Amino acid sequence: MQAVRDLVTESLRLRHAVVRRSGLGETELLALEHLVEAPCGPGELARLLEVSTAASTGIVDRLERRGHVQRRPHAEDRRRTEVHVTDEGRAEILSHLRPMLLALGELDASLDADERDVVEHFLRGAVAAFGLVSDPAGSPTPLRD
Repeated sequence: MQAVRDLVTESLRLRHAVVRRSGLGETELLALEHLVEAPCGPGELARLLEVSTAASTGIVDRLERRGHVQRRPHAEDRRRTEVHVTDEGRAEILSHLRPMLLALGELDASLDADERDVVEHFLRGAVAAFGLVSDPAGSPTPLRD
């Protein structure tokens, strides 16, 4: 359990370091994390960030001014807008995370298939356990593959 506590503490330190180095606010960084996964509309982004639609619009405006995101018409419904991460926005985030991502890739490569299965099983269970607190009314956010 100490290793889990250490991981949680270090993940919080990581977020603060990226916020400080990038000059983004924590909510802006969280928005980029969601948008890297998939583009979405400002209303959906507001729901993901648990902020008002007005606050979401302000977040998107700030990210757009920095060149990190771009509003585009929805592919199927031209009345709607989607927010997409730009190549520049993706590159900025990756520049801050690259050392961690490379080290994690090396760590993953050092595991055999059985070890990887055990680690994945534990991490998915830990995500579900965290979700009992962070989202007690709904289902926990799944760990992305």
